[in-house]
Amino acid sequence: MRKGFVIYLILLSFLLAKGQEDPKFRVVPSGRVLIDGALYASPQKFMFRDGMAIPEARLGAKFFYGKWSSWIDVGFAYGKIGLRNMWIQYDFNEKNSLRIGNFLQPFGYQSPTTTNNKPTFEQPIASALFTPGLQLGLMYTFKNPSIYSATAFHVESSALTNVMNYPLFNQQGYSILTRFVWRNKKASLTGYPIIQAGLSLGFSSPDRHLIDDEDIHSGFTYSALFPTKVSTETAVSAVVGDARNKFKLTPELLLSYKRIALESQYFFQTISRKNNFTNVNAQSVYVNLRGIIFGGNYSYDSNSAILSNPKKNTLECVLDYNYANLSDKKSGIKGGRANGFNVTLNYYFNPYLTARLNYAFTHVWDREGYDNTTQNAFQLRLMLLF
Repeated sequence: MRKGFVIYLILLSFLLAKGQEDPKFRVVPSGRVLIDGALYASPQKFMFRDGMAIPEARLGAKFFYGKWSSWIDVGFAYGKIGLRNMWIQYDFNEKNSLRIGNFLQPFGYQSPTTTNNKPTFEQPIASALFTPGLQLGLMYTFKNPSIYSATAFHVESSALTNVMNYPLFNQQGYSILTRFVWRNKKASLTGYPIIQAGLSLGFSSPDRHLIDDEDIHSGFTYSALFPTKVSTETAVSAVVGDARNKFKLTPELLLSYKRIALESQYFFQTISRKNNFTNVNAQSVYVNLRGIIFGGNYSYDSNSAILSNPKKNTLECVLDYNYANLSDKKSGIKGGRANGFNVTLNYYFNPYLTARLNYAFTHVWDREGYDNTTQNAFQLRLMLLF
């Protein structure tokens, strides 16, 4: 992996030099560094250790040539280096584009961006459970002033880390995802309210699954961590075997006017099973209430159908409530239930530097094999973006 990182730096240097030679070929370096500190109060204090961490550092570049664009970056997290974004995009015109590679898949309001554009300290557990994140696939996007839509096809995560020989290659899991959003035509204009409603749908075949050390494709595994990166512990998780397929949906809502905004999603997922096993249902919901204490008003990013980060010298307060349920009595699955509330203060020094101060309360119960767990986290993050 270290050799691969060295090769990546050499390639990046070459492309930067190429950009200086050809005025049509534009290269924009990109990256981010997160520095966290956390103190925990919990009846299960032994699970959560106070301290500091660098949960992620990224280095990459975006490339532009006419209607073509690309992004390549690698990340360093907890002593490991790995590929993050690696995609190529062709823009047919201002409304239509096609992307292929490893990128964030469209499913719900939280899906278009990573940590840098999310207002909470960490993505709510309710969203982290069902938002797919970076996956290898292709996506078609259409957008105009009143509509944003994206449809994607991706393969399972193990396609990037495992050699898929026969018959596993034929069994490789896949997923089809789509996000459709309506917004008022003047949402991007200064002084107008932002009103947005959307619906995302997803269908997946079973992923790579280990049963008694046998590598087969007949199940799904999903989980979410407590909303902190200094001490990483799983909050809820479930493994569902003997699966045929998975269907999920999430309606989303965004309302904003001047210095106030509300963001919300509800998630529902059902896994169809074979061999006379009962289907498994799971659901979750979160609500973010955002307010700017001082600074400019909220603005809208029409290309991703989300709120933009506030401008420099802005202080923002975010209240978040989320609930997730991975326990289904009818099917006998007890992945746990999580109830959480957190308060985050975000200060945007400039477009490149943000500080976050956070208190998060999370309570988990009804998880098979685990005692009820409560976490109180007091956290600080410095985030450098470029």
